[in-house]
Amino acid sequence: MLDTGAAWLDDFWYVAFPGRALKPGRTLARTLFGEPLLFGRTSEGKVFAFKDLCPHRGIPLRHGRFDGKEVTCRYHGWRFGPDGRCTAIPSLVPGQDFDCARIRVGSYTVEERQGLVWIFRPRKGREAPPGPPPAMPGFPADARPAFAIQRHFPCGADHAIYGLMDPTHAAFVHTSWWWKKDASKLRQKTKHFEPAPLGWRMKRHRLPPENRMYRPFGREVTTEIGYQLPGLRVEEVRSERHALVGLTAVTPLTASESEVHQVFWWTPAWMTLIQPLLKHLAGVFLDQDRDVVVLQQEGLKQNPALLLVDDADAQAKWYFRVKREWLRAAEEGRAFENPLREKTLTWRS
Repeated sequence: MLDTGAAWLDDFWYVAFPGRALKPGRTLARTLFGEPLLFGRTSEGKVFAFKDLCPHRGIPLRHGRFDGKEVTCRYHGWRFGPDGRCTAIPSLVPGQDFDCARIRVGSYTVEERQGLVWIFRPRKGREAPPGPPPAMPGFPADARPAFAIQRHFPCGADHAIYGLMDPTHAAFVHTSWWWKKDASKLRQKTKHFEPAPLGWRMKRHRLPPENRMYRPFGREVTTEIGYQLPGLRVEEVRSERHALVGLTAVTPLTASESEVHQVFWWTPAWMTLIQPLLKHLAGVFLDQDRDVVVLQQEGLKQNPALLLVDDADAQAKWYFRVKREWLRAAEEGRAFENPLREKTLTWRS
């Protein structure tokens, strides 16, 4: 079984939620990495995150009040700023020598970029991230996604991530009257792959003529699909006139639960007219993936030995190798070295 024993990886940015989900002056409670967290957006628009736990008596801070500047605990009125520092303890009287600022709620680094709120999961001993969150190619930092959807998956991050790189399940899982309704009609596919930072990519290639969805993009439509730690799939479609980028990101909620985000950015104005339809269809696809994962959990409870075959399952093996190398490099205090090499894979789907 492909299992590194690590439910999530440290020292990476993860998608927390779309920026539009959190309005100024509001808070949002989420569980990520097995920890209850409280996100907030100040009146000025700055997003912050800290542990949803008052250090005084342990009550979740989400039950308190947020005025756009500070979070006030419901139990005793202790107040905390966006950086997690305590700013006031109402029970103190004049003359009592106590520095409130020494008290802190454990906080996380968050950054809003291209319409997504990212959260950095640090390794032990690191306070600041080594760089900004991943950027979607060809779009500015303030670009808003055309749409974003999320689904809860009742499985650990690894199994959700394997689904992102599984090239042969579509004919059997993504079956609808309007899409691949006959699984007996499989085509042979050959794709070329190369190492990429923190993962690998399917080399840019021209989309086949039967791919009708992208015909309005023009005649020379190409795509490149990259996979990278901690669980990101980025597909970039380009033509001489237009661009579309799709991000699929897996965020660990607990060791046995994940959230899968699908986000799209595009340049064609005409696609905005059919955005509701495209969002619905993307939701159907993601629901189909989730439904089969739910069924899979019945079998995984038996802890079976999983049989993976080349070339169809090669990318699942690559993910395991890259993740294992990241963990070893961190343990040994050395730089990560991508263990992958260029390879051509062939399968039927």
